[in-house]
Parts: sequence; structure tokens; C-alpha cells
Amino acid sequence: MKTVILAGGYGTRISEESRLRPKPMVEIGGKPILWHIMKQYSAYGYNDFVICCGYMQHVIKEYFANYFLYNSDVTFDFTHGRSDMQVHMDKTELWRVSLIDTGLDTMTGGRIRRIADYLDDGPFFLTYGDGVSDINIGSLLDFHRKSGGTLTMSCVHPNSRFGNLDVGDSGFVRSFREKRAEDTGWINAGFMVCEKKVLDYLVDDSTVFERDPIERIAAEGGLRAYRHTGFWQCMDTVREKELLEELWKSGKAPWKVWNT
Repeated sequence: MKTVILAGGYGTRISEESRLRPKPMVEIGGKPILWHIMKQYSAYGYNDFVICCGYMQHVIKEYFANYFLYNSDVTFDFTHGRSDMQVHMDKTELWRVSLIDTGLDTMTGGRIRRIADYLDDGPFFLTYGDGVSDINIGSLLDFHRKSGGTLTMSCVHPNSRFGNLDVGDSGFVRSFREKRAEDTGWINAGFMVCEKKVLDYLVDDSTVFERDPIERIAAEGGLRAYRHTGFWQCMDTVREKELLEELWKSGKAPWKVWNT
């Protein structure tokens, strides 16, 4: 089963990092956040990836082309008049990674449309290249299969930075408490499962998947919500990157569901 990852946007909200590399290649613990996402799917046995590239796509392609250089010890032997490389690695990823140019200014729906030829006949996973979670991928897929929907979208209560004040007309504060996740509505967390039928809703490169296609699928009764109450965090800002970095350094990153 294929896992499609949207990794082609400009990442303008984290421009401090994305002016140098695509947002999915921003590192957490010395590894691109894209790697963390792929490791999560791999932990559940899903190792066939289709990466929708766009902005600075060469950075993503070069990373995988030189994956052994970035992730293992190597010996270069020049004694035979050529450069022979020996990789010192007992275990490597069991990944198959297709890196597809889906255009520089293509919208999310257009990117999915452009990789149609790389999909199998059955359902596929779909997620964004900038968010991590401890969501159970196996349970998500089971839910989708049992629901009979066209599209299953995982949803979460986002964390809020601000507290709640109950303020009277005169400015008198009747109560205060720190804001809780449940005070906000459910939002799209990515980590979706799509039937191939979703391609029928994608018109051209200007199609924004999260707008007309999903709205139409919902109106037709084909959208399902998989509620996730565990950890989820997107990386839209430097502050959020630093939060993920601190969690990783603590050795207790909730999204690390793999052993090696």
C-alpha cells in the first residue's frame, strides 16, 4: 500500500528555515522531519512512499540519492585508481521511495492528481510533510476499511497557547483557567486514507484538496473522521520546530514509535 506525502510547498510560515531547504527537510534531532514521518509508517509495515516534490525538490532527491552517506559510516578506497565506497551498516531502511516533480506552484489536490500513475488500484495513505504524531496507522486503516468511506481524515484537538478569561462588562474577571485542547474544535491532522476514487474530484493543478474536493466528498457522505486524542504536532513555525527538537532530545518523543 502506497503512502503519499505532500512535500512540495514553499513553507513560507517557517521562512527562517525554508529559504534554505524545503520544509520537509528541516531537521529534528539531525534528521529531516520527512524521515520521522516515513519511519512512523515504516514501523507499521508500510514502506512504499510517493513523495510529491516541488519547491527545492533537488534537496529531497539528493538526500535519498546519498542516503548511505547521511546515515551510515563509509570507507572510500582510492587505491585502485577509482573511488570505491564501502558502507558500514548492518541494517538499512526497507523503503521504496518515488520522488515526483509535481510542480512549483501546484496546489495540494493538483499534486495528488499528478502522482496518479504511481498509485496502486486500492486505497492509499496521504499525509503532509510537516507534522508528526503517535497515531496508530494500523488502527486508522482498520477504521477506514470498516467505515466504507471514500476518505478518512484523522482529526485532533489542537493545543492552544492562551488561557480563557470570563470577563464582565466592567472588565471584572469572573474566572480564568488555562486553555485546554478540548476547548477547540476538531481539525484536520493529515494522516488520511483515501480510496482511489478521490482522484475523480481533482480537476487541475489549481485544485486545493482541502477545499472543493473534500467538501464535495463530505456533502456526498463519503468523508469519515478518525479521532486521535494522543500526540500530534505540526511544524509551521520556528517555535514549533524548537518544541519538537526539545522533545526529541529528551528521549521521550511521543511520535517515535519505532525501535531502530
